[in-house]
Amino acid sequence: MRKSFKLDEIDCANCAQKLQDAISRLEGVEKASVNFLTQKLTLTAPDEVFDDVLDRVVALTADLEPDCEIVR
Repeated sequence: MRKSFKLDEIDCANCAQKLQDAISRLEGVEKASVNFLTQKLTLTAPDEVFDDVLDRVVALTADLEPDCEIVR
């Protein structure tokens, strides 16, 4: 499954790249793309575990970029 989510308060392109790299390394993530200009996260993961993967992505985002929030 592939879904896109709005990101609130991603501060810079380096932060976006750091977040993308970390999300891409999470188990279950097939592909992750964080676009600083559009303030969007596109996440691809298997349908059967997508919600669990998304929960881990949200937690990771809160740890790495406390000001950034994924709008579900």
